[in-house]
Amino acid sequence: MAPSSPSSNERQLSPGERSVPPALAQYGTDLKAGVTGLAFWSAVVLPFLYLPLLFYGFRDSSIVAAFVGLLSLNVVAAVIGHRYHD
Repeated sequence: MAPSSPSSNERQLSPGERSVPPALAQYGTDLKAGVTGLAFWSAVVLPFLYLPLLFYGFRDSSIVAAFVGLLSLNVVAAVIGHRYHD
């Protein structure tokens, strides 16, 4: 007797897929969308924080460090949030 193959409607689930409840999968999707949206809007707003630093000038090394930190954070936020579409 030949082993029966699954019908076209049945699909073999990997062990990882069997252990994740649908509600948890939806939570992960919502979390990803929330993080992407937060990153997008952070990338939009962060450049406004450059203005006081630029106005004050790069007189102190802490100002330069703050500017480089904000610029780095803005780049990271832009990379993470670039797929946000709403």
